[in-house]
Amino acid sequence: MTEATREAMEYDVVIVGAGPAGLSAAIRLKQLDADLNVVVLEKGSEVGAHILSGAVLDPVGLDALIPDWKERGAPLNTPVTEDNFYMLGEAGKIRVPNWPMPPLMNNHGNYIVSMGNVCRWMAEQAEALGVEIFAGMSCSEIVYGENGEVRGVVAGEFGREPDGTPGPSYEPGMELLGKYVFLSEGVRGSLSKEVIAKYDLSAGKEPQKYGLGMKEIWEIDPEKHRQGTVTHTMGWPLGSNAGGGSFIYHLENNQVYVGFVVHLNYANPYLFPYMEFQRFKHHPIVAELLKGGKRVAYGARAISEGGWQSMPKMVAPGVALLGCSVGMVNVPRIKGNHNAMLSGKAAAEAAHAAIKAGRASDELSDYETEVREGAIGKDLKKVRNVKPLWSKYGLLTSLALGGFDMWTNTLGFSLLGTLGHGKSDAEATGKARDHRPIDYPKPDGKLSFDRLTNVSFAMTNHEESQPCHLRLKDPEVPISVNLPEYDEPAQRYCPAGVYEVVSEEGKDPRFVINFQNCVHCKTCDIKDPSQNITWVTPQGGDGPNYPNM
Repeated sequence: MTEATREAMEYDVVIVGAGPAGLSAAIRLKQLDADLNVVVLEKGSEVGAHILSGAVLDPVGLDALIPDWKERGAPLNTPVTEDNFYMLGEAGKIRVPNWPMPPLMNNHGNYIVSMGNVCRWMAEQAEALGVEIFAGMSCSEIVYGENGEVRGVVAGEFGREPDGTPGPSYEPGMELLGKYVFLSEGVRGSLSKEVIAKYDLSAGKEPQKYGLGMKEIWEIDPEKHRQGTVTHTMGWPLGSNAGGGSFIYHLENNQVYVGFVVHLNYANPYLFPYMEFQRFKHHPIVAELLKGGKRVAYGARAISEGGWQSMPKMVAPGVALLGCSVGMVNVPRIKGNHNAMLSGKAAAEAAHAAIKAGRASDELSDYETEVREGAIGKDLKKVRNVKPLWSKYGLLTSLALGGFDMWTNTLGFSLLGTLGHGKSDAEATGKARDHRPIDYPKPDGKLSFDRLTNVSFAMTNHEESQPCHLRLKDPEVPISVNLPEYDEPAQRYCPAGVYEVVSEEGKDPRFVINFQNCVHCKTCDIKDPSQNITWVTPQGGDGPNYPNM
């Protein structure tokens, strides 16, 4: 295939991803110097279309970036008024009191938000400062300079045929070049993954760990609605099969966010995270809340959970990784958006100082120092042992040990030091012969739903004539290796029903990829036990269209 000829545009800073990290960086750059040329490239059809988060937002990031956010009309409309935590059994619950929990677990002063709407508002603030934002612009390649530095990205490539060759309406896209490139793609971004591998940024770090978060928005009976109430649960239905838990957040307009997280280091390949979520809604406390209501949206997203010890080096020549491209989620708090915003601010300040000093395309080491030694590092270091304790000892023991460790860390020390994670989530997957299949109840169509019905509520769409963006390194592996060894878990771990093993009488089974269903959660790229699936960005504007996730 001949090399495409592309036009190039030069900027001071090119930002990939219009999430909280990328938009914070753009805003801060223009606050520091209105003459800087800053562009933000977003693969979703609009800003917010691919944003999915819980979310209870700690406003510390917004406070640092836009102190008068309230006066500017930021969509933080629902302060947390009540904080509940339950351990669930199959039919009952035990309330865990708030008083033994470390102060960092307190949600007082936080807000229940739609991060999609927060990002839409942040985009307005950025554009008012002169930032150029282009939605529907997937960044498909990194442009490297003569000395191996990152110079920019290729964005806006359209019209390839399913086999990858240019079609009759092919558009090669443009090279957007910058003195610095910020990658704020979210969890397991394709360009970030390439940069981490090329520059060996994870050397000496623990493997990144992940969870799969699934979320529905429900409109419920006004008499059951308690605006500002936050509820988290652990225990049933996961039991000893996997780590994870749920969230139920009452926002405005008689709506609740109902979400479920499954840690992806589970061993049993028969585990079906989506069906665990659907089963959870039949617990009496959830079923009673949702009875008579209706689900109005669905989506799913991977969550970075490795924390402090899994954060790769964040800079390489010409490039910086921001937010969840690094992994800045505080696991026990179930919060990362505030750290994403702070990372964007820190990266912007480092880039501004470098550009002012006449530098370009070097390593922004000041950014890395600020993240590790500043507010983000302090936030994550205190809770660094919660996830490895949970993985090693299970729920109850880890609650006690993790709580004790968080308390000691608030005093400035830890008796446990820094624990490691061990295996990657793919390596943690066990062989089918060592586990039993799990019998899941059939969805009832009222509280629980089959995957394909729910995926329609993500409003996801992909142009079918383009190449499949879920690439198999070896097309034989799903049937020759994963099926006999692991009962091909892609059939189950995908929350959108993308992967199927189709068996027809008298024929060998086939592995089918329904990429049109993909909600860009990246779970397949993470959990496939053979690491045979690579998620790459489809053409711009494709994917989910989340309204107010």
